[in-house]
Amino acid sequence: MPAQRKLIEGGRAAESPCLTCRGGKMLCGRPNCPILAKVIASAKVKPLINGEVIQGSSPPGVFVGHAGYPYVRAGPMIPPFFGDTGILDMPELWLGKGLEEIVEYRYCLIRGMRRINVGEARDGGRLLSSLQELAMGDGPVDSEARLLKRPRGPIIFSEYAQPFGPSAPLKSLDISDLRVDRRIEKAYYDRDLRAADAIFDLYKNGVAITKIQRAFSVGMFGRPQARRLVPTRWSITAVDGSLSARMAQRLKEFETIDEYRIHSFKTLHNLFLAILFPLRWSFEWIEAWFPGSVWNAGGSEPSLMGDYEGYGGRKTYASVGGCYYSARLAVAEALVKERRQAAALVMREIYPGYSMPIGVWLVREGVRRAMAREPEKFESLGEALARASSELSVPLRRWVEHSVMLKDALLQEKLPKYLQRARGDWG
Repeated sequence: MPAQRKLIEGGRAAESPCLTCRGGKMLCGRPNCPILAKVIASAKVKPLINGEVIQGSSPPGVFVGHAGYPYVRAGPMIPPFFGDTGILDMPELWLGKGLEEIVEYRYCLIRGMRRINVGEARDGGRLLSSLQELAMGDGPVDSEARLLKRPRGPIIFSEYAQPFGPSAPLKSLDISDLRVDRRIEKAYYDRDLRAADAIFDLYKNGVAITKIQRAFSVGMFGRPQARRLVPTRWSITAVDGSLSARMAQRLKEFETIDEYRIHSFKTLHNLFLAILFPLRWSFEWIEAWFPGSVWNAGGSEPSLMGDYEGYGGRKTYASVGGCYYSARLAVAEALVKERRQAAALVMREIYPGYSMPIGVWLVREGVRRAMAREPEKFESLGEALARASSELSVPLRRWVEHSVMLKDALLQEKLPKYLQRARGDWG
């Protein structure tokens, strides 16, 4: 790999390929430089930050950290400008945007942070009340955050949540009158509604998943004694997991599909490919990280990992993290909409251009887009795998090595042929 070459600068080996490259030679093998993306985003926003007061239209956006739990840092996210800023905190609108553009969206959002005990969601308080008002907002909210010092810090990337921009300790927060999403408001004031039921009801009523996750993170659902703040990264997976488990139970009431199907979609240097089997519900997610991609920067070949659940579901947290639940939700909601049942294997290939993690929303929205496309249909597993192999870059052999479903399916396909030959041999 280019990154593994001996790099010489001034007659001595450079300690880092970045030092020799400096964003110009792309020695890491990536088509875009994540360091330069941060610098460009920072250069565009810093001139707009005038000291310790941030005034602008919050998308609306809130953030709850996880470090130090149960005492976490929470606060609003506000850009230093006014206008229609909704897209800055709405990943459902980001497909088709470039990585650099998404980084710019997120770097614009300044986080004012204050330490809060997660249990304060039960008792309120002025800051928490303001955050909950923001989470109920049905559009951008003019806001003013007074900070204890000038916001600073690099953009923070996470495999779970969308990137986050600079932050500073929060002194006070003032928000203008806002238009409330009545669906979220109703769930907030229903003190007898369980959090899982509130999440599902809002989803059924067409509330965007990002909005549900935002409200859930600031403790707006559930019975009063159970309400608490939930770190943003946890709330994303909690909502995806809760909804997808509910949808998986629902689709088990329907008949199975009649053929093998392939759905696929490529975006942001990621390929999402789902194979649906005409079987009872089971689900498997496998991802292949190519050399030069964010979690396999120094590898020499694609690295695969995945997880699986059978018809009865799973009791433990998926080893691959939140992307498992995001993909499960996308597949399950598509099957429920069709009123059919299937076993689903979803494969993801991540190529070198994916140089920075931007959150599991990409998995949910990417698999959603794949499932919304008209599938290719096949009468046999062999035909379906042949078609999948023509689109995947990782050899089929390696997918089979890592897949519970493919091993089982290929074994089941071979058994009838073996028995037929055995009957013939035995006369």
